[in-house]
Amino acid sequence: QVQLVESGGGLVQPGASLRLSCAASGSIFSITLMGWYRQASGKERELVARITTDVSTNYANYADSVKCRFTITKDNAKNTVYLQMNSLDSEDTAVYYCSADTYYGRAYWGQGTQLTVSS
Repeated sequence: QVQLVESGGGLVQPGASLRLSCAASGSIFSITLMGWYRQASGKERELVARITTDVSTNYANYADSVKCRFTITKDNAKNTVYLQMNSLDSEDTAVYYCSADTYYGRAYWGQGTQLTVSS
């Protein structure tokens, strides 16, 4: 079992920056990939960014809509993944979910954190 706890959401103005955190616990060794997804009201959940958890690699990929604005990073010592979000706009308003993929094929999700971008 893997438990994921997100933090860092909130209400920000357009153009602001914010960082989300996701702390993993439990069967950490089984996680191969961690990422962030988001779901806006009335829309399907979509990938934002993912990163490999192997300490020797740092491969990340991003949705086209967030490239050059968002950065996903990891701290293996803290079992934590971060999503640094810059130049936020209203289109980024959504519930952000942390995810963890395991080598045995199961995916785990956090409870979600709300980000609202509004003036």
